Amino acid sequence: MALSVRANAPSPGRAAGALLGRLARSREATLALVVIVLAALVWLAAPSFLSPTNLISVTSFTAIIAIAAVGEALVIITKNIDLSVESTMGLVAFVVAVVLQGRNIPVPAAWAFGIGLGLALGMANGVIITIFRVPSIVATLGTLSIYRGLTYWVANGKEITTSDLPANYTDPSSQTFFGVPLFVILAVAVVIVAGIALRYTVAGRALYAVGSNADAAATIGVRARSTVFMAFAVSGMLAGMAGVLWGIQFGQLYASSANGQSLAVIAAVVVGGVSISGGSGTVVGAAIGALFLGLINNALVVLNLPQEWLQVIYGAVILLAVATDALVQVRAQRAKARSRLR
Repeated sequence: MALSVRANAPSPGRAAGALLGRLARSREATLALVVIVLAALVWLAAPSFLSPTNLISVTSFTAIIAIAAVGEALVIITKNIDLSVESTMGLVAFVVAVVLQGRNIPVPAAWAFGIGLGLALGMANGVIITIFRVPSIVATLGTLSIYRGLTYWVANGKEITTSDLPANYTDPSSQTFFGVPLFVILAVAVVIVAGIALRYTVAGRALYAVGSNADAAATIGVRARSTVFMAFAVSGMLAGMAGVLWGIQFGQLYASSANGQSLAVIAAVVVGGVSISGGSGTVVGAAIGALFLGLINNALVVLNLPQEWLQVIYGAVILLAVATDALVQVRAQRAKARSRLR
């Protein structure tokens, strides 16, 4: 009997090969490995990359994008998209700063107000898309402009500097706990909560069901419109949180704050393995995607390369990720067709 067990047991080499195979098929693991290799290359070219000051700066900024990317991932999993993330972040950041200018409200209450405002903006997107049946790309393109216009109206041609805000308002952006930046801890907490919700709750599984096939999901009792509304509401809330952190990170705010960040958020989501076709992907992948793009952003700075390349890289990353996803989908469909023929 013992001989039989030993004969059937996989060899260490075969077990290691199977493990490597699973890692190779994991988009998240592959991207994490790319991030490590890229970080090592940047460090070799610019040793200042690993300085504590630079690491806190790059990880804090990345954490902001990662939090917004988690919300965007939930929306994309349902086969929708939220283009208004950047204007939600900008409006929340500016409104919170305006509220704090008068110093008549505690700072934590202002932060909570900002997150609530983000939730309200996300719910507005959800209503337009689920009640009025406007395609998400059209609806959020419209609210992208509306929310940005509201920011310009609130700003009225003015800007807010750190001198207008409570003392030490920007300090949390550089605070660490046991060497880990506070913003990173917040981002990890958001990823963990969202990841658990997606994997172990009925609402989380409903997001995947709606994204895979809304009609089939309806037949098993999933309320597609309620699920999509929830995804946009959470996306707005997390964009609001990202907006609050944006204001803390930079202190000096303009009506155009966070302009262009929707591209970074969407790029992080798709490069992290969330399918633009809906129904698959993880928030962990979206967070790693944000880290990857944040690393590229910082690499351009420490290597003294033109920042104009960043937009090119974001666009190229999105096209490559979508093309890869389309190729995977085609191969999966062909494999399914062959299995049916058999």
